[in-house]
Amino acid sequence: MLLATSLPSVAQSYPTRPVRIVVNVTAGGGVDATARVVALHLNSVFNQPFIVDNRTGAGGTIGIELVAKAAADGYTLLICSSGIVTNAAFRPMNYDPIRDFQPVSNLTTTPYIVVVTPALPVHSIKELIALARTKPGGVSYATSGIGSITHLGAELLPMLSGTKMLSVPYKGVADAYPAVISGDVNWMIGAAISSLPLVKAGHLRALAVTTLKRSKALPDLPTVAESGLPGYEVVGWFGMFAPAGTPLALVDKLSAEAKRGLQRPEFARRAEAEATEILGSSPQELARVVKAELGIWRKVVSTAGIKP
Repeated sequence: MLLATSLPSVAQSYPTRPVRIVVNVTAGGGVDATARVVALHLNSVFNQPFIVDNRTGAGGTIGIELVAKAAADGYTLLICSSGIVTNAAFRPMNYDPIRDFQPVSNLTTTPYIVVVTPALPVHSIKELIALARTKPGGVSYATSGIGSITHLGAELLPMLSGTKMLSVPYKGVADAYPAVISGDVNWMIGAAISSLPLVKAGHLRALAVTTLKRSKALPDLPTVAESGLPGYEVVGWFGMFAPAGTPLALVDKLSAEAKRGLQRPEFARRAEAEATEILGSSPQELARVVKAELGIWRKVVSTAGIKP
């Protein structure tokens, strides 16, 4: 009974000192920008500094592991991408995305786009799959970053369609995009923010978005699922986490305020320009996403035989 009555009082007095928000990537990108908007709002609401701390390295795992080992008192938080799940699905990590973290909120989501070289005579996912069936192993796709969400998402497409396509690995999108543009490789999955300018310039052709529903920012572009591959879904997201065991009263408080902070007009304008949807979900909703995606990506890694 004492524990039950003490938790609300903890939430009421929180925070009594500065709070650190760990971001596992360098400053300037989408994750960092989202974290700083949330931190700015939390500063104003709680009258305590919420300090963004960029802890990079080891493919983003250093910052993640730091929070996994932190005290579960609400004074160390994590804002990161869905890489927290794909990393764990791809290889053994020093953290477990389910066991070691308390989800706070799924802050934003963004679609990826299936793009092809304009030289390829396909204009839809159905046509891409049909071509792959006539040329087993003759249709190729670029992967940027082994074990990344764009890599695993690309592997998922031939796996669900029952086709055999050739995976061509690159170190990153800076190498993968030119390969597809030139026609050295046939297609790839790219983030909306980086692929849309290339599509608009005519360097690439967009076939579909990877989300289960059409993107509000790209309403005329069909989804992969409605284009001949039901059930296909690849979503990029930025989430907020606390160490496992953090009192739920604090978690609910942080979740509600993070959602409010994301409604700032300047951030909403940036999100719209980048085809990003603002969510601010409940802790329970983010927990369901983590569990579901971990199962999916582990199956993809196993079925495709992807090795670290």
